[in-house]
Amino acid sequence: MSLPDNLENLPVVLIPGFMLDETLWDDFIAAFPDSRRFIPVSLNGGTTIQDIAANIAQKLPERFVLAGFSLGGYVARAIYEAFPERTAAMILIATSLREDSPEQKKTRIATAVTHSSRAFSGLSTMAIRKSLHADLADNTPLIDKIRDMGKRLGAHAFSVQSGLNRERITLKPVSCPTYVIAAEHDRLRSKEEAEELAKLTGTCAVYIDGCGHLIPLEKPYELAQLMYVWLNKKDL
Repeated sequence: MSLPDNLENLPVVLIPGFMLDETLWDDFIAAFPDSRRFIPVSLNGGTTIQDIAANIAQKLPERFVLAGFSLGGYVARAIYEAFPERTAAMILIATSLREDSPEQKKTRIATAVTHSSRAFSGLSTMAIRKSLHADLADNTPLIDKIRDMGKRLGAHAFSVQSGLNRERITLKPVSCPTYVIAAEHDRLRSKEEAEELAKLTGTCAVYIDGCGHLIPLEKPYELAQLMYVWLNKKDL
């Protein structure tokens, strides 16, 4: 498909979520309508969100669009904070401004300690099911795909990602064009969180129906269409 001359066609950096790797985006990339360049990245390469952001940024071209899913949304905002002049736009998917609650932190740290003492076999079936729409809760191939990503990343990545501090990213208004995409039936991130993010970025949240938290896996075609239209509308 040929692109209009006014489009920059900037590369889109795809940042995954908690215990997910670059293959999170495979179906989304296959569904995207044009020949956009995508750069799937890893959350390895640091023990803080800021370190991970810096590690990713040093490997990127001079200008880019950031697309961050869930934990990747925090990393995207950290990249923007450190390199606003290089960030042409952000797409924030099923993510939040909020830090983990004390109870969430306690649970993650305890789970990480448990996994450090035995072989790591990926995220539990219960945790994966909670991240999916109820209609997909018994989709064994999808559950296995998600668990396999965690297995590939391993126990060390689980420990590091479980302990990441999400409090240190500024809540200053975001000035670059930003698109907030959320799921109508997300059991991990509330609509209130999406609206808070939209308010900070001066936009409106768009919701994908019939979808749980894992938008890139559950609704890759719908996500691709939304991003394609928005990027073209913004001449990016």
